[in-house]
Amino acid sequence: MRINNVLITAFFTLSVFSCSPKTWTIVQATSTKIAIDSTTDQLADKNYVSYLLPIKQKTDLQMNVVIGQAAETMKGHGPESLLSNLSADIYREAASKYSGDSVDMAVVNLGGLRTVVPAGNITVGKVFELMPFENELVILWLKGDKLTGLIQFFAKIGGEGVSGLRMHIANGRAVDVTVGGKPIDPDKLYSIATNDYLAGGNDGMVQLAQYVKRINTGLKIRSVLIDYIKNETKKGNMIQAKLDGRIAYSK
Repeated sequence: MRINNVLITAFFTLSVFSCSPKTWTIVQATSTKIAIDSTTDQLADKNYVSYLLPIKQKTDLQMNVVIGQAAETMKGHGPESLLSNLSADIYREAASKYSGDSVDMAVVNLGGLRTVVPAGNITVGKVFELMPFENELVILWLKGDKLTGLIQFFAKIGGEGVSGLRMHIANGRAVDVTVGGKPIDPDKLYSIATNDYLAGGNDGMVQLAQYVKRINTGLKIRSVLIDYIKNETKKGNMIQAKLDGRIAYSK
């Protein structure tokens, strides 16, 4: 019986120590930079390349379709830019059409505009580069006091993409703020067109998540942009925007 107890104790001790979690410490690490360019083609799996080729050819045919002409090169930057102004105006126009009522303003995050649109041909692929995400158009209703907080955030970071809003930035603060040509009423509800990412309060725009009402349109931002470009092209218009001082630094 004593021998059995000793065996049981030994077995229990071994089990405890064998199940104890191990702690690993990195003592050395090395890395190698591999350029992803034409020099890596020789490393590609030939069978996989052959499999993908017809898919790539089909995709290229769709992406290379020209849907419009940009009058000039458009970039996204603060405090306002051609690309952010155009995008925000398109957001607001599409949201107004969807709701059947004029939407007060629109908000586009500069960080969401992922490429430059050069002067000349605009292809479907360029719009995919500009908006590679599956974001959707959303309409929010925000009280004036929350909207004021959002606008002060815009001033702090040096501007964002907006439409329907005019403001000046002085010492990191928003001044001379108007929406639809009028000062903001803290108790009024303002309709705002934006994307579902920002509607969640992301990119520091926490006030957008404090909405009173929200409508998910189901419209992909990318599709909204493509439709706008196609419609303008049908009218014989080039795609262009202008800097109108909607956000500017006070002198």
